Amino acid sequence: MSKLKIRDLTLRDGQQSQFATRMNQAQIDRVLPYYKKAGFYACEVWGGAVPDSVMRYLNESPWDRLEKIKAGIGEGSKLTSLSRGRNLFGYAPYPDEVISGFTKLTLQSGLDIVRIFDALNDVNNMRSTIKFVKEYGGIPDCAVCFTIDPKFTFKERLKALIGRKKLPKDIFNVKYFVNKAVELEKEGAGIITIKDMAGLIHPKMTGELIRELKNSVTIPINLHTHDTPGYGLASILTAIVNGVDIVDTVLYPFAGGPAAPAFELIQIFCHKLGIDTGIDLSQISLINKELSEIRTELSEYDTTKLIPKEFDISDYKLDPEIETLFDKAIDAAKNDRVDELLTYTQSITSYFNFPEPNEQVKAAEIPGGMYTNMVAQLKQVKLDHLMDRALHLVPKCRLDSGCPPLVTPTSQIVGTQAVNLALDEQNGKPEYTTVTKQFFNLVQGQYGITPFPVDPEFRNRICGSPEEIPYDTGKYSKQPNPVLKEYGYKKLALNEKEELLLELFPNVADGFLKKKREAEWKAENPYIPPRVIKPKELTQEDYDNLYKDGWY
Repeated sequence: MSKLKIRDLTLRDGQQSQFATRMNQAQIDRVLPYYKKAGFYACEVWGGAVPDSVMRYLNESPWDRLEKIKAGIGEGSKLTSLSRGRNLFGYAPYPDEVISGFTKLTLQSGLDIVRIFDALNDVNNMRSTIKFVKEYGGIPDCAVCFTIDPKFTFKERLKALIGRKKLPKDIFNVKYFVNKAVELEKEGAGIITIKDMAGLIHPKMTGELIRELKNSVTIPINLHTHDTPGYGLASILTAIVNGVDIVDTVLYPFAGGPAAPAFELIQIFCHKLGIDTGIDLSQISLINKELSEIRTELSEYDTTKLIPKEFDISDYKLDPEIETLFDKAIDAAKNDRVDELLTYTQSITSYFNFPEPNEQVKAAEIPGGMYTNMVAQLKQVKLDHLMDRALHLVPKCRLDSGCPPLVTPTSQIVGTQAVNLALDEQNGKPEYTTVTKQFFNLVQGQYGITPFPVDPEFRNRICGSPEEIPYDTGKYSKQPNPVLKEYGYKKLALNEKEELLLELFPNVADGFLKKKREAEWKAENPYIPPRVIKPKELTQEDYDNLYKDGWY
């Protein structure tokens, strides 16, 4: 029997996609005993929005979150996290000393695998993290961000031809992704992941890409995708029948729609294909009972409000018509009949009451999060009628900035700039009158090498120089770590872990750590009001009066 490794995303990407990363530690703790016995190859539990969100919204420590999950799962599964290469979690590159310190502490705190990616697929930005992950005993899982070429109308292409402007054609083909994978294996990757954050990888592309990757690299291949435009389940099935080694899934109550496809549906396909996932399905049933309750508790953050049909993978019998759909989907996947495959898999997800394909995101060919951000920005200024125009301008913004893949942070940068273009146009201003600092930095070259060269004339127009100017990490300065006089003259960050939170999340960590120091001060001084006492300003008489008042 052949084997397939499953990476579970429920506790990170699943809850981030569906519930804005609002699972608190108590909710996480409820499922850990079952995860310990479930037998997943790996569980993604950290990175992404988790460190920021647990501080910002839950007043919890990201380090505590990771360490408690490690204590709960133990060696039952490898724990994994995301890292944006040289950017880590921020929008600016960090020097090696920060990358080294952060990587070391995350691995010491429980991580086994770090999924390293770069928004531009610039391997230079991934090199340091790969090196440090290996140095500290982890597995570098190197991700190639999947994207597609920007789409231009015939009229736009004709206009560009007349103006002698070069438009990209067939950049992001199978060869592009395979070449990146080969380069990353040479750099020391332990796993290659095709990271399709927008759910844009069509099953036809999936089949071709997995076959070529299996012929070109010797390390395991992992497919990560989402179900937003409706391709996810079909693409994962296609990857499986073409020999992929690892697939990313989310457990049933948190799956589908903006999240990854459901593990349970993949497990049914594996049953039929004679593939062993190594998962204890009785434990999945126990986890899902808790997750169903937790979903109810998180209902105010639920993005889809669509509860999947009741189903227990440990004890199920499919209706004959649904059973037939699974069989037909497998046959279509094996024989590259992709249109039929999509019909079957979308019928399956509809039967189980997962969200229908998001047609707006599918048509726009951008990540769901990017789409919702653009809608929110335009609604905020009461100009949501410009949404169609802003979407139409996304390809132009991508081309002008070097055709970056649309993944954090470039999806936000390009989306915001497209909105600005639409607003400039609405207000009768020349295009690029309004330019964000992040777009400026992207065009200047501070994020790294773009997949398509930025036109020097355009760079000169936006940045004041036609020359590419990379980010100089030598100019990096550490975040301040002030002494808090009001809380016993303690520093804001007391150890390396807290200092790294300040480095990576300065605004959020500042408030979080101040609350922590305040709580500690109050616990140590229950009778002293939180005010600064400067001994040099007090006389002996003052001390005597304080003593009489019971302050000491």
